[in-house]
Amino acid sequence: MFFRAFYAIPQTMRGPDGTLVNAVRGTLDTLARYVTDRKPRHIAFTTDEDWRPAWRVALIKGYKEQRTAEPIPPALIPQVPIIMASLGAVGIDVVGLEGYEAEDIVASLAAKVKPPIEIASGDRDLFSLVRDREIIVLYPQKGGPVEVDEADVQRRYSIPGRSYADFAMLRGDPSDGLPGIAGVGDKKAAELVSRYGSVEAMLEAGVFRGSNADYLQNAMKVVPPVRDLPIEVPRGRRDHYPEHPQKVEQLGAKYGIANNFERLVNALNSLPSLTKA
Repeated sequence: MFFRAFYAIPQTMRGPDGTLVNAVRGTLDTLARYVTDRKPRHIAFTTDEDWRPAWRVALIKGYKEQRTAEPIPPALIPQVPIIMASLGAVGIDVVGLEGYEAEDIVASLAAKVKPPIEIASGDRDLFSLVRDREIIVLYPQKGGPVEVDEADVQRRYSIPGRSYADFAMLRGDPSDGLPGIAGVGDKKAAELVSRYGSVEAMLEAGVFRGSNADYLQNAMKVVPPVRDLPIEVPRGRRDHYPEHPQKVEQLGAKYGIANNFERLVNALNSLPSLTKA
């Protein structure tokens, strides 16, 4: 979310002391819009504590290798602690775990809470979590986020949402450094998924052998988001926002983001009471 904010908001947005805060402003405003439009009962913000985990690289050497030159824009780096401090001051729970990506946190939380669940993310790997209308992805596009449910995944890729990871393993995904299987594109991958149901079933049937089978065996461990991490479900809600008013006031004044705080806080305080919802 803050990567998108960084690129969407001009890098002329600076605080009173000259600190660049375009990603900070964009993140707070994006959250405010999501809260206003979606009216969640609970909300949590997940983080990449490790955007390229060593255990995934050990299985697929090229995993996200293309991003190593600049995994995060230098001008964004100093804004991340400000974003985290801002979320904490408002009272939005932030969840992460060393050695894992945000998609793993999302998947593990989704396995622990009751639907409906809405996942605001531009990470297509999370399409594999979609379940009918019970779990959907709010996928960002130019006109605003679109609801990706199982019907939409079927329309886009001709596969069920829960088969997206198998689909990605077969056709490959340059954004994640997944090579895929030579000669298998979108159409062939969808045909294989429709016929066999899963990569595991394909391997059992002997569809792929040799190095292709070796790659797929590893990909089955790398591509699907981890769903059983030992993390606790956060509170996800406060009786009143901000949780730390003095900290919000200090950060707002220091970085010139008081109006952004106000929009997010107002959106959160407008949510129906859990006792009445």
